[in-house]
Amino acid sequence: MQRRTFLRAAVVGAGGVAFSGGLWQAVATAAPAQLGPGPYGALGSADANGIRLPAGFRSRVVARSGQLVAGTSYRWHDAPDGGACFADGTGWIYVSNSEISGTGGASAIRFGSGGTVTAAYRILSGTNRNCAGGRTPWNRWLSCEEVERGYVYETNPFGGAAVRRPAMGRFNHEAAAADPVRRVVYLTEDQSDGCLYRFRPTTWGDLSTGTLEVFVAGTATSGTGRWQVVPDPDGSPTYTRYQVAGAKRFNGGEGCYYADGVCWFTTKGDNRVWRLSAADNRYELAYDDNLVNPGPAPLTGVDNITGTATGDIYVAEDGGNMEVNLITPAGTVAPFLRIANQSGSEITGPAFTPDGTRLYLSSQRGTSGSSSGGITYEISGPFRR
Repeated sequence: MQRRTFLRAAVVGAGGVAFSGGLWQAVATAAPAQLGPGPYGALGSADANGIRLPAGFRSRVVARSGQLVAGTSYRWHDAPDGGACFADGTGWIYVSNSEISGTGGASAIRFGSGGTVTAAYRILSGTNRNCAGGRTPWNRWLSCEEVERGYVYETNPFGGAAVRRPAMGRFNHEAAAADPVRRVVYLTEDQSDGCLYRFRPTTWGDLSTGTLEVFVAGTATSGTGRWQVVPDPDGSPTYTRYQVAGAKRFNGGEGCYYADGVCWFTTKGDNRVWRLSAADNRYELAYDDNLVNPGPAPLTGVDNITGTATGDIYVAEDGGNMEVNLITPAGTVAPFLRIANQSGSEITGPAFTPDGTRLYLSSQRGTSGSSSGGITYEISGPFRR
């Protein structure tokens, strides 16, 4: 099971929240985030669902692995992982991957304007260890296979056939993030010596053909790099990460998100959050658990990420103490929630509704510690918007 990372708000025009330039600029020019007070105060006692939240927030269970989603005839998938929200008329849709070998895929839950579940259904079947992914500006979910020479699948949250996208490269995929300005999709690779890639479609909005590139830079934690074409995106017989000399190595690439000229991504092997300026290819650390001073570091096991229109970043833990931590534009990091008595699990798939009032996330293995024990939650309350 995998860790993911930080940041995930929807791209401007994609039906979700977007970040203002000033807020992102404040984050992008700051030192790595340090421990500080959260905007919502201390965590309260565990609620009926075993979740500790700040005052004014509440949780509800919306789905459990192997059980019917309330009000539907659809059984929720095992090992819920990466997810995203999409606007749907006056309601919204939450999609979630299934990180199961051989039969993974992805599912969707449709909500009405008041939050009532109105439908649940499959959007991808028969694929392998679908871990993270990312949404596109044309309202599709990119579901990524976390296996050697895995594929990216373009799925339709509203229903319809999914399409395999081999031109986006075959490697141990983790997350994807669309950059509508440069018209590329950034891709992370979950290997201890993995790389950061970007895919440049021949035609924006059509992922069937294009060019796969890898980030080339030095070994330092900050500097400027460049992009170079991967000669064989199929990764056979030579894996994509070994095809270009000087490709920068990242220790276990996880979550990835683009907003306001910055590609954010995380690496679980060293508990780091990175930021890459898309305009000039300047990269640096946004968070490093070894650079929190004084400690202890509040955020470990960096994994899936999402964000809000105020520039707050929500980082889910795989490991640590089952928290979602919040990183503010001022560069402070503090726990936002903690799930009690589920140390054998990980938090996955955080995603806000388009209006920013509800946050969805899953405990991949729940209280049982098994893939069949996954629980998907909704958190609501006075989020800063």
